[in-house]
Amino acid sequence: MRSICLTLPTNRHCPDTVTALGEEAAYAADHFDIDVHLLVLDSCPPADRAAHAAALRHLPAHPRITAHHLDEAAQRDFLTRVTTRSGSAKPELLLDLMLPDGLSYGACTNRAFLIAAALGCESVHRRDSDSRYQSVDGRTVFPVHHELLSLGERAADAAAGVTEPVALDDDLRERRVAMVGSSFVGELSVDIAQIRDADPAVYHDVVSLWAPEGWSAGRKRALVEESFTGGTEPFTVDHSLLTVVDPMRVDMCNIAFHGPTVSERVPLPPARDTIGSDYFLIHLVHDARLPGVLHNRNIVNYYTGERRTGPGFLAYQTRFAKFLLSMLYFHHVYDRMAEAGDALLDEHGRVRPGTVAALARESTGLDTAENARRLDALDTAYRRLGGRYTEFADLLAARRARLLDEARDDMADFALLTEAWESMVAAARVTPVAPPEGQPR
Repeated sequence: MRSICLTLPTNRHCPDTVTALGEEAAYAADHFDIDVHLLVLDSCPPADRAAHAAALRHLPAHPRITAHHLDEAAQRDFLTRVTTRSGSAKPELLLDLMLPDGLSYGACTNRAFLIAAALGCESVHRRDSDSRYQSVDGRTVFPVHHELLSLGERAADAAAGVTEPVALDDDLRERRVAMVGSSFVGELSVDIAQIRDADPAVYHDVVSLWAPEGWSAGRKRALVEESFTGGTEPFTVDHSLLTVVDPMRVDMCNIAFHGPTVSERVPLPPARDTIGSDYFLIHLVHDARLPGVLHNRNIVNYYTGERRTGPGFLAYQTRFAKFLLSMLYFHHVYDRMAEAGDALLDEHGRVRPGTVAALARESTGLDTAENARRLDALDTAYRRLGGRYTEFADLLAARRARLLDEARDDMADFALLTEAWESMVAAARVTPVAPPEGQPR
């Protein structure tokens, strides 16, 4: 019987989300012939962790669901044993990239990938703590339904489980379905709606900065209109499409990856304090022409108040600015991956880590002048908004050189981690998640 990992990384109080994740795990176990490892990676303060532990304890017992609740100390213990066993010459650096001192969207999911490998799971299904499920006629709409119908199957076989199987080229039908995903409804995926409401022209100027600098004005305008919006229609009836999935159509709060094909081969960029750093594999799956399933069980996105006031506002806007700077490097890698196409895959249809690492390392040699111009444009835009946005512009100006260096260094870190990833996954497969009984953490 195959095992899956349904995971929730969190750094905020969300016991209701933990309970809902348990309900999704039960749905998966009741409707499919699988074992579910329900994994909560908890970076919260003690009181919040206790609330999450209580939510897990109150889940109904199920013979094919095992819950794992790991605080950062437990995660660090596991990762220390994995990085040591991996044989790397730089285990301390790898540990820092896997569990950095600071927020990293990619690193928290990379930890789930390694723990899933340790638990013998074939796939990883990720949800977010600031989202919830839709419901129709009292029935909760769980994305895992579509994920388990198709993920890891030959595309030719998976066609029977989707409502629209005709969008895949014949030469791809022998490849495995590497990713199943959907999007969201509700608030923007990036918390910048207040900029849009305050000044639509500034919003356009800011959001267009994530496009390549050489794009036309019309192409940038279309990107701005589409960016961060998710779905528009509430769920009514299932629709799923077997295709090479457009990265703009899926979100990391509603995604599943097949481990042997993708997430055990290449990690996510571990950049600190950078929104969007966890979306890389979505692009890799697309550019390698790996089959995927796009469905419409969208998750509901919402925001907590923390990121809109005081230090939370400045921290979140910094993450957004670093996302814009990261795109100089990611666009380079995406363009090269699109050119490589099928060459991104080995003879078994799995992505090639060495190819991806080489492209990431190549990007670190790019001229940073484009990013300097991005910072200039951000400074102008935020000062036009005034108020606390001016305060943020001052913060950007003070950190200018450091931010330019960090964006480049983040890609170098990604290349290094990708080069080490196969050995880390191999080490994780033979490393217990909890230390042997009697061994101190």
